Amino acid sequence: MKYIKYRWLLAMIMSCSLFSCTNLDEEVFDRVDAGIYYQDETSVQGAVAAIYSKAAYSYLEYFWYLQEFSADQVAWRSWNGGLWGWDEALKFALSSHTWTSESTIIRQTWENAWTTIGLCNTLITDLQAISPASIRMTEDALNSYIAEVRTLRAWAYYNIFEIWGGALPLNISSGAEIPGSADTDFDKGCKIIYDFISQELDESVTDLMKEDGSGKTRNRMNQAANRMIKMRLLLNSEVFIKQNSYNECATLCQKILNGDYGTYSITDDYRDIYSINNVECPEVVMALAMEVGQVNTGWMRNMPFMPYNCWDYFGGTYSQSGWNCVCLAPSWDNSGNVQPYGGTDNPKSFLTDYGDKLGAVYERFHDKDIRKQNYVYNETTGNYQGIFLKGAIKANYGKGAALKADADRDGQDLVYVDQVGTFLNLGRNLETVMSPRWGETNSGVRLVRYPVYPESAGIDFQNIDEVEFRLSEVVYTLAECKMRAGDTEGAKELVYRVKTRYFTDKSALEQPGPGFTSFDMDWMLSEWGLEFLGEGRRRRTDLRRFDKFTQGQWWFFGRATDDGLSYPAKRDRKYEWYPLPQSALMVNPGLVQNPNY
Repeated sequence: MKYIKYRWLLAMIMSCSLFSCTNLDEEVFDRVDAGIYYQDETSVQGAVAAIYSKAAYSYLEYFWYLQEFSADQVAWRSWNGGLWGWDEALKFALSSHTWTSESTIIRQTWENAWTTIGLCNTLITDLQAISPASIRMTEDALNSYIAEVRTLRAWAYYNIFEIWGGALPLNISSGAEIPGSADTDFDKGCKIIYDFISQELDESVTDLMKEDGSGKTRNRMNQAANRMIKMRLLLNSEVFIKQNSYNECATLCQKILNGDYGTYSITDDYRDIYSINNVECPEVVMALAMEVGQVNTGWMRNMPFMPYNCWDYFGGTYSQSGWNCVCLAPSWDNSGNVQPYGGTDNPKSFLTDYGDKLGAVYERFHDKDIRKQNYVYNETTGNYQGIFLKGAIKANYGKGAALKADADRDGQDLVYVDQVGTFLNLGRNLETVMSPRWGETNSGVRLVRYPVYPESAGIDFQNIDEVEFRLSEVVYTLAECKMRAGDTEGAKELVYRVKTRYFTDKSALEQPGPGFTSFDMDWMLSEWGLEFLGEGRRRRTDLRRFDKFTQGQWWFFGRATDDGLSYPAKRDRKYEWYPLPQSALMVNPGLVQNPNY
């Protein structure tokens, strides 16, 4: 269900204000007069809706790449002797922490980052200049739209702030002039951007809609979404501005949980969060509306993980086919004898044998966790079970003939193994631990984060709204704040308030889980990863705050080499932030590169 309809073409808005931080010489045409364009509330709604659709397109793909591929849970791996999926290391540079300011993926993300902010700037300027009476609106109603767009801009700025920090320009003008970095000093620039986001959120929250439990605000920036952006800012303030704000963050979390900013609750069935009617789920605070033909990014959630013949498994035909490029970080190395369909018979565990506290995704899930099973859709109940694809993959949700592999294992049965390596010795001989540079078509467990419905269900999975804010994030944030304050029991109780829905046997909750012997900060970091797996926030919400992004060890770091290039267990701290793309520096001399690049 879509509460904001995409009736207005993006071109109308974009013709007024589209600009790029990488092109300052672009000709600017006369803008459409706001008094002509905005005739009533419907026209305002259309302008706001256009920004949401652009925001979804801009941030759900490239920012997902930078936040997930660079972290410990998801990797872009090559196969067929290293030839397929390589793409000149376009995305492999993220998984291996070898990117530079010349990396194409950095430039592409930068270029996709600014349109949303530019559209927000223009619309805010326009609406602030309009008399409410002239478009038959009340002042309160118009102010609510302005607050909504200011919050949307703050969210967009927060996303790019996590990537580039204090090197960013602070651009809040609707004009064509794009400033340089907020400050020539990176740390001072961070403080300027941080304070701007915080102030925007605080000034706009009271004018926003508050969710009453009906779901009518869940596709829009509402009061709780505003406060959750502020919550993220406070939770990560030590990373951003080197100031600890955990106490303030905990206080804000409690207010959100108390219902001060809207009515929400943790759902007993996790599938409600991701299903087609997820805007009716009481846990969902805000979801970006998806609609085939309007916002065509819904495929991003699953297709990068899927094989080319995935529709034989799911029972449908869609315009998007599987990429077969993305898998979960493996739980096992490549020790032992090679098996006919890939993998080995006696591998060592990255959890127990190596003692890793990061990565090893599939085996970090407790065996009694109801999510830890292959994805299967039940046409009778209209619901599904499991979130993975592992082992022998057969058509019709495992009930039909074996799906066939492609490329290096063309014609063989497709059997996904929880390992990554060249088991056929194509391109490179098999080694005990190999980087995602060297996989096979069946390497790695696959994630089905959002359900894929069979064609007979009459539901296009691409129409499922993308959840950006949910109440469980508030619960986990408060739990972490309690852990940092020494209240381990309080943290456990909060985590289990969410986690209990995954277990019919509650006794499993009494143990910290696979790979852990105590309820400590490593456990807390792992719980973040289990709850929000594949949701685009592993680097930003987790690893950097725990000082594990460059200093933590997982999978191939410290264990594998490629052509003489080593992947150290601890990487250079310059990789904590991404560099500004060289193309942006060339056209905007006011930009100052991030330190050490």
